[in-house]
Amino acid sequence: MKRKALSVVLAATLAAGMIPASVVMAEEEKPYEGVTLTVWAGNAEYNEGTQAVMDAATEKLGMEFQVEINPGGSEGDNILKTRMASGDLPDLMAYNSGAKLSDLNPSRGFLDISDWDIVDKFDDAFISSVTIDGAIYGAPQSSTQAGAVIYYKPDYEELGLEVPHTWDDFVSNCQALADAGKTPVYFTGGETWATQVLFLGDYYNVVAANPTFGEDYTNGTAKYADIAEATRSWTKYEDLVDFLNADKSAATVTDGNLALATGEATHWFILTQQLPLIIAEAENPDDIGVFGVPGEDADNHGLTVWEPMSWYVSKDGQNIDAVKAFLEFYYTDEALDMYFETYGANGPSCIKGYELPESVCSAVRVDMQQYFDDGKTCPALEYQSPIKGTTCEQLTTAVGLGQMSGEEAAASYDDDCKKSAVQLGYDWE
Repeated sequence: MKRKALSVVLAATLAAGMIPASVVMAEEEKPYEGVTLTVWAGNAEYNEGTQAVMDAATEKLGMEFQVEINPGGSEGDNILKTRMASGDLPDLMAYNSGAKLSDLNPSRGFLDISDWDIVDKFDDAFISSVTIDGAIYGAPQSSTQAGAVIYYKPDYEELGLEVPHTWDDFVSNCQALADAGKTPVYFTGGETWATQVLFLGDYYNVVAANPTFGEDYTNGTAKYADIAEATRSWTKYEDLVDFLNADKSAATVTDGNLALATGEATHWFILTQQLPLIIAEAENPDDIGVFGVPGEDADNHGLTVWEPMSWYVSKDGQNIDAVKAFLEFYYTDEALDMYFETYGANGPSCIKGYELPESVCSAVRVDMQQYFDDGKTCPALEYQSPIKGTTCEQLTTAVGLGQMSGEEAAASYDDDCKKSAVQLGYDWE
């Protein structure tokens, strides 16, 4: 039976009192029944929270979802670039914000959503990370995260320590922990990407002293070896060599999750995306806390923030209205609560005025949120510059293990970044 004829029949039977009004209302409230949205996302983005929201959208709006998993890394990047060139994009895609979005040349395949009402809900920092040449392409898939210090609060309570607001105070805390027979800092030399977080997370302190560093770095007029605060991001590793775990050269991120959850180590410089995994192993979720990498100014202790992956819409898709309806639902308090209660959060939300549910851990909802409320955050360098050397994690690992000095690593990284800059067409000296 055709939909128009079905509606006539339903109206007649409703008038006769044979079908409850709620049944007809449910039928009328599913404008996208029969529509299937194709979605491309990585395993991290297609999580149980995303699935919960999709299920609710199917119930409320009618559309179904066909999800293809992005293999991630350079393979995923190349697949997306190929599909963009061929015009074979899915309806909705999860992809990076920041510099990698710029590299993709998004105008070739992504829809400019600047005039969509949902954009008014996004905070300015996020919008800047998905804006290219005045066009806004992305909508936040999840929460922010930070490159920070995750710490085990019971050790602080036992020794009467306070959250340090300068690097010297942090090192003093490490010494007190070492004197008490504890492992002050966890280091994952067996999984080198994670060793970068101290360097990357210190960026707030670099910018606090050099507000134009991101632009100057891109243009080649600021170098890590020449700017004292930037060099310090490398030499801080030297201060920690004597405070690391015994298995520092072999330890992995999975080892770090367990070490922090159980108090085997007190501090870990790591992306807060690890919080849900740490808390899953912890006896008490409130045992785990977060603070920003300390600098030199106790009154300006901030947090370096990574914006979330984003949803992007195919500009040539056949289901743009359905995608728009889905995203309008995605950013309602109802759907956001559903997402974060199901999956958790790695940091505060990018949605203005939205409060994370009580089920989200205090490390995010209290510790991290305070930096946002105080206006003491800045986006990581990758959201301000497309230039990043390919040897970063090897250098941070070498300095962390005491195999080279921080100053040597800073100079080496400058040389590496110059190669990247030249490849991208920048005129570095």
